[in-house]
Amino acid sequence: MIIKSITQINYTPKRIVSLVPSQTELLAWLQLADETIGITKFCVHPAHWLQSKNIIGGTKNINTKKIAALQPDLIIANKEENVKEQVEALSNDFPVWVTDVNNLQDALEMITNIGYLTNKKEKASELTKNIAAEFLKIYPLTKPVKTAYLIWNDPLMTIGGDNFINDMLRHCGFENIFANQNRYPVISVDELADSNCELLLLSSEPFPFNEKHKAALQQQLPGMQILLIDGEFFSWYGNRLLDAPKYFNEILSGLIK
Repeated sequence: MIIKSITQINYTPKRIVSLVPSQTELLAWLQLADETIGITKFCVHPAHWLQSKNIIGGTKNINTKKIAALQPDLIIANKEENVKEQVEALSNDFPVWVTDVNNLQDALEMITNIGYLTNKKEKASELTKNIAAEFLKIYPLTKPVKTAYLIWNDPLMTIGGDNFINDMLRHCGFENIFANQNRYPVISVDELADSNCELLLLSSEPFPFNEKHKAALQQQLPGMQILLIDGEFFSWYGNRLLDAPKYFNEILSGLIK
């Protein structure tokens, strides 16, 4: 079944499968190592779980047969990161909780809900309070900087205004120049050049931009400031949010305010 309300689960799960990297990391933070039995190949935090847990495929191509063999009593999925048809197929035999995280408030609610579902309410509550407090320590740009955030190289892909990364940019005072578009638009260098973009952020994931890509884009966009950034702090919406504000401030301190 697709769990519609956290009150539908009246037991403490002992066999959890996570289909989302940031939520896998959250399960580890909530001290659910024994209970978490299956993760995706992209669940790289904590690193040792890749050796100690059952790997059930990728976020977009999960192995439903392998998951069924594990007989989970809770599967944690995400509307954005997982394929609807695969999640629905699993829900015919197992309880599935599907999260939908588009901004900081959604993330805090997700953490609260997973804490409730896994009988870790106190730890989850402590985490959400600390994350909220840390986000109050961000020193955003006083004047919004027109910004583009690239997630893929060939073709160039950016982010629209309807996702979690856009909300993180907003907290920093960055003005996403593609916020009027949906999801993950494909763009061109010419569009960037003509967009009055002041700052181009090259994410470390899902495409691993590096100095070579930065140099190539800088040559094509000579007047634009380009930064390589750690995408996990902008796109992972579990306990990594505790450290995101400090990282954001490090970026912001290097820019003219």
